[in-house]
Order: sequence, then C-alpha cells, then structure tokens
Amino acid sequence: MYGINRPTIKEKILIVVAEMIYLVIAYYLLFITYDNSGITLGLFIALVITALRLTAMMFIWLTRGIAWQEAIMNSLAFGIYYLGFPILMITSNQDPNVVILILGWVFFVGGSMLNTVSELLRKPFKDNPANQGKLYTGGLFKYAIHINYLGDCLWVLGLALISNNIYSLLIPLGLILVFVFGYIPKSDDYLQSKYGEQFTVYKLKTKKLIPFIW
Repeated sequence: MYGINRPTIKEKILIVVAEMIYLVIAYYLLFITYDNSGITLGLFIALVITALRLTAMMFIWLTRGIAWQEAIMNSLAFGIYYLGFPILMITSNQDPNVVILILGWVFFVGGSMLNTVSELLRKPFKDNPANQGKLYTGGLFKYAIHINYLGDCLWVLGLALISNNIYSLLIPLGLILVFVFGYIPKSDDYLQSKYGEQFTVYKLKTKKLIPFIW
C-alpha cells in the first residue's frame, strides 16, 4: 500500500521465519524460566493462534502483496507481541484474576474474528475485475472505514489482559496511537487520492475506527 515496493513470496517467508523465532523465544521465557504453567499456557496458545492466523492471512486467505513499510512494522509488532507480553507476564507480581483472563479471551477472539472476517468479506469484491476502480464500502466496512484496525486493537488488548500485568495495557494503547496518528491518516490520504469523490462520500457517512462513535 501507499505505492511502496512489495515483498516477494521468499521475503514473506523470511517474515514468517522471524515470527517463528519469536515464538521459540516466547516458549523459553514462559515455560523454561517461569513456573506458573497455568496462565503461561493460555498466553502461549493465544500467541500460537495469532501466528497461525496471520500466516494464513498472508499466504492463503489474502495473498496480496504487502508494502515494505507494512512488512517492517508488522515484524516490529510481532517482536513486541511475542516477546513483550511474555516478559511482562513473567515479571508481573499480580495474582491472576479469572474475570480479567476471561475478558482477555473475549477481546482476543472477538478482535481476531473482526480483523479476519472483515478482510475476507472484502476479498471477493477486490478480486472481481468488474470492481476495478471502485471503493469497497460493504460488509463490516460499512460500520467503520478502518474496522479491520479496530479488530487489531481488540485482539492485542486481549493479549494484554491475558498476560496479567497492568503495564501490558501500554502496548494496545501504543497501537491505538499508531493507528490514530499514523496508519489511519496515511490510509485516508491514499484512499482519497485513489477513489476521490467515492471516498469523500464514504467518509462523510462512516465512522473512522469505532462504529457509531469515531
């Protein structure tokens, strides 16, 4: 996106390899250096689910190229998620709270589904040559221009809650700030330049990130 050269399949594989290395380190942190296997297992399962989902999105469900800017930011984000949350968990002195853990899983599952489903519903429209030059405003995107970003914010918030450390909340907060002040303005500029009047009409009647709110 944003007119930047896109990585090849080989380069995507390198991104996934980096992701797997992060997971191996996360496993070591959670199960070798830490002895609270009850809550660590939950966090590690969530991280594995995230890795599988994002890999499937990249190679199976949405095989579009990704811009190098996006690839680099994703790789940095993987490092924060796969290493940051485990480190915050093993350094936490807080007792596990069942309600918080359940809420974390609700946000994690709900956000993952929101992000994935919104993209998959858009895919047939984008793949249809007849829609060349047309802006997609259907599916879940009729509720917010960047509804997929909202899904990202929610599943990362879920990981923060599952990691059982109040300081983990700084990660989803940082992600929201990146979206609000970085990704969303750049994406809006790109959509405006590409679709013109279509996007002007769309943004006048559609919230940016959170349906019915903003």
